[in-house]
Amino acid sequence: METDIVIVGAGPVGLCLARSLSGSGLRIVVVEQQSLDEIENPKFDGREIALTQRSARIMQQLGLWDRIEPDDRSQLSAAKVFNGSSLNALEIGHELGGHSELGWLVSNYVIRKAAYDALRGGMTENGNVTLLTSETVTGIKTDSTRASVTTGSGLTISASLIVAADNRFSTTRKMMGISAEMRDFGKSMLVCRMTHDEPHHHTAWEWFGYDQTLALLPLNPDPSTNAHRSSVVLTLPGREIADLARLAPEEFRMNIEQRFARRLGSMELVSTRHVYPLVSVYPGRFVGQRFATVGDAAVGMHPVTAHGFNFGLVGVETLSKEILDARLNGLDIAADSVLGRYESRHRRATRPLYLATRFITDVFTNSTAPARLARDVMLRAASLFMPFRKAVAASLTG
Repeated sequence: METDIVIVGAGPVGLCLARSLSGSGLRIVVVEQQSLDEIENPKFDGREIALTQRSARIMQQLGLWDRIEPDDRSQLSAAKVFNGSSLNALEIGHELGGHSELGWLVSNYVIRKAAYDALRGGMTENGNVTLLTSETVTGIKTDSTRASVTTGSGLTISASLIVAADNRFSTTRKMMGISAEMRDFGKSMLVCRMTHDEPHHHTAWEWFGYDQTLALLPLNPDPSTNAHRSSVVLTLPGREIADLARLAPEEFRMNIEQRFARRLGSMELVSTRHVYPLVSVYPGRFVGQRFATVGDAAVGMHPVTAHGFNFGLVGVETLSKEILDARLNGLDIAADSVLGRYESRHRRATRPLYLATRFITDVFTNSTAPARLARDVMLRAASLFMPFRKAVAASLTG
């Protein structure tokens, strides 16, 4: 089978990349291990994605934004960071970012659905994208003139460029011999939706306790009861999370309510619970010979700074521009110079915040007395230093 670009992975980033390139005249094949039904009808997985202003703009350009119902987009007006049992918080309001909101919260499965629907529209209109589902990539070969992948069913697909958009543990990246800096935090996060008595005022919480980390992501009211509703994210050692996930709903409700020190009043579980291990990944290279990585395959972020999918969309925008510029100028779309520019730009866009996130997780999830004191001092100082607060707001808005 002959094509121009093979994208491995039909998650939101892989689908967005295919959508961005559709209509360019390039032939694109997307290889995905999930079934077509799983892609067409993704299920709730607990994850709520904090989208920056830049991400919303990219999604509008790709035709995703208008496919998301307004009730599925929750406004993020402010963010608060708490330390220990203190009621004082570092607060970042939307006015510091110069917008009427810092960003929006949209469920991961809703974004996946919008991305697939937008791509399907492009496939119908342009006819240059092929989606191979229930298929895995078992081998990759590249040389100076061509690349190819072999699938589990025995199909060989020849292309100019292979793009890994599978996941942070990317087997495709590993096949290319690209090593990655990987940090296993030894913890897992449990995510679910809960209603509560007290309003959240569309403010996100990041609460660094001394033996746990809690996050509250403000959602629109519960559609059936109109109760205040949020996504709750609890980070604990894996064994403790597993025990918590097995609790009966009433026991779980009481446990979470207590962990939030009843600051939200009575709380009720209104969704399924999902558990994810916490691992961050940053490859030594984003590109190889006729090969590139995007999304989590390029940068797998710790969720504390909420930039994982945002970086994925930035990567899509950057890589697409380099590919389309090369094609417009009659150049090889997988030339070293083309991929090198993508790598350089994406590294500049992601590396500083990746390192800052590592610093935050090292200091703010450390329960030793010196760490507790350091983060208390840092939060108090940050609250008084307006340039820092504006910088954080700029990061949150993208």
